[in-house]
Amino acid sequence: MTLTSPVWHPFTQHAVQGDVPTIVRSEGAWLEADDGRRIFDAIASWWVVTHGHRHPKIIAAIQQEAARLDQIIFAGFTHPPAEQLAQRLVEITPDELTHVFYSDSGSTSVEVGLKMALGYWLHVGEGRRRILALEGAYHGDTIGGMSVGERGVFNAPYDPLLFDVSRLPFPRAGAEQATLDALEQACRSEPVAALIVEPLVLGAGGMLIYPPWVLAEMARICKAHGVLLIADEVMTGWGRTGTLFACEQAGIVPDIACYSKGLTGGSVPLAVTMCRREIFDAHYSTDRRKTFFHSSSYTANPIACAAALANLEVWQTEPVQQRIDALAATHTRALDRFRDDARFSNVRQIGTIAAVDLVVGDAGYLADIGPRLYAYFMARGLLLRPLGNTIYMMPPYCSTAAEIAAAYDAIAAAPEMLTR
Repeated sequence: MTLTSPVWHPFTQHAVQGDVPTIVRSEGAWLEADDGRRIFDAIASWWVVTHGHRHPKIIAAIQQEAARLDQIIFAGFTHPPAEQLAQRLVEITPDELTHVFYSDSGSTSVEVGLKMALGYWLHVGEGRRRILALEGAYHGDTIGGMSVGERGVFNAPYDPLLFDVSRLPFPRAGAEQATLDALEQACRSEPVAALIVEPLVLGAGGMLIYPPWVLAEMARICKAHGVLLIADEVMTGWGRTGTLFACEQAGIVPDIACYSKGLTGGSVPLAVTMCRREIFDAHYSTDRRKTFFHSSSYTANPIACAAALANLEVWQTEPVQQRIDALAATHTRALDRFRDDARFSNVRQIGTIAAVDLVVGDAGYLADIGPRLYAYFMARGLLLRPLGNTIYMMPPYCSTAAEIAAAYDAIAAAPEMLTR
């Protein structure tokens, strides 16, 4: 690739990356490049776009708020969009989640959650420091997010910066009890501050799915030992797993919940970290040393908050759940063709997320098959970013059955095409 742009792209090795399309327009489930190509956005532009690109209500809200407010310092000030959005979030989440802290990305919402947990234990006089996380997890690319994520190619260069975390085995089918036993043992062996999990499905870790009863048991064990449970719903929230939030399927309420991506329908960056009253109260003091020392310059940006409010209105006034259910059913029917196909394995689905593993000799995130698959799909007007040999789909909820079927046709043909 000839470097003609000064832009350094994320998760991109420019030495092997081919031409980078210039996208000039988006609508619904489609992207349009400057050369006229149309690309089906089968991964919702990194899992953020829920209802479809440029939803009219959300775009109108952005335009209207931009005519009133742009950016307001949020330390010592507030504004209507932030107040209204916080109230709405408290209304649609479990009653126990009483406080809303704004940030601007999924990674920072996780960072906030970890700091809330550690601050809580310090301020109540216990000073617990140990964090637990699942093997294979991904929680973002900030220092805290990388620390609680899987150690490997994503973060190896930065290892000296990362803090120590205790790992629990991923609850694979048939071996779930090993995870629960490891959690119980970890909680008994030393004081634990918090367990952080991606509820029901690991995202970048390979779209690995585990059942709601396991999440419920993890929550029960945490509660029994006074361990805070942090639910990283950055990817799993806003309908991706079939319900508004994944934790609903397990019937649990985390102590801290991290939401982003679909919070604004995928239109502009915004994140929130919600917590129980006790965590806020531990930081509430005339002793200014107990202040929660976290912020970003764009905390609670009014335009982003207006977009999120419009997104919640879409959920309230449009048949979003029916669209999710229909999309999930379309996945289920389409996946049947792969279940007895020896070229694929581990066919799996939860809600609007579906994945299959291509059977190859070289697997894993850095497997050569990954870039080859990406190029193959792009040549067919399909945006899929395989995780090594794992091919997954997480399309916008407006995607039609015909669009999904065409994507699955391309996946089914991939093994044969790649051997030519």
